[in-house]
Amino acid sequence: QVQLVESGGGLVQPGGSLRLSCAASGYISSVNAMGWYRQAPGKERELVARIGTGGTTNYADSVKGRFTISRDNAKNTVYLQMNSLKPEDTAVYYCEAEAVIRYSYNDVEVWGQGTLVTVSS
Repeated sequence: QVQLVESGGGLVQPGGSLRLSCAASGYISSVNAMGWYRQAPGKERELVARIGTGGTTNYADSVKGRFTISRDNAKNTVYLQMNSLKPEDTAVYYCEAEAVIRYSYNDVEVWGQGTLVTVSS
């Protein structure tokens, strides 16, 4: 009933920038917190950034000052602006959202399919 569709991944050189987008669709009455996680090959999934309904944000220490998370509530979309990218940022990035199903009180956690970001020269 709820889907997250991600876009914006790709190949970029060190020092470059990418902007990821994630749009929620389906029978949604509201979207609460939204976030971005990433998983590099052979490593555990880790939090990159998260944003609450009121705009409160938190970031992994490794991306502070370089990444910016934002959201457009009217579009049920979350963005991740990634600047000064490093090879260590290479990973599959997953969008996550807490969504309330329309006509219900169910609050579900939904994950996107993932988008690959590769930082390499």
